[in-house]
Amino acid sequence: MHRPLLAACAVAAAMGGLAPAPAVAHDATERVTPALQQSIPNIPGKSLVAVVVDYAPGAASPPHAHAKSAFIYAYVVSGAIESQVNDGPTQLLRAGDSFHEPPGATHRVSRNASRTEPAKLLAVFVVDTGDVPLTSPIRPPAPGK
Repeated sequence: MHRPLLAACAVAAAMGGLAPAPAVAHDATERVTPALQQSIPNIPGKSLVAVVVDYAPGAASPPHAHAKSAFIYAYVVSGAIESQVNDGPTQLLRAGDSFHEPPGATHRVSRNASRTEPAKLLAVFVVDTGDVPLTSPIRPPAPGK
């Protein structure tokens, strides 16, 4: 388990790095809430950004990519999440499990594994300061292309 990183995020949030932005709804069943946005003082040009993703039962994120500079550490807070990064295997991750996404990765599958229970994920980004948007949907190719 990666409890030291989780603890570091909690400490940083307690020190006043909470982002004031409201939750963002990607659709009616997924909610992304900013939890932390803080420059990293000993790594010039880099920032730490954390978001909490709440999935309703059966909810899924559309396939997406993150900012090209983003290294992502994700921790399943509650429930169970199915995740596939790039062309790797789809993984079933339960509360307490974690995974990472290297810069430039494609997150093909991210969904609540349960149709009856909610799930929650903490995503922590190490990113070039000002590199936005953090998440961009992947559009399927047009038919016949």
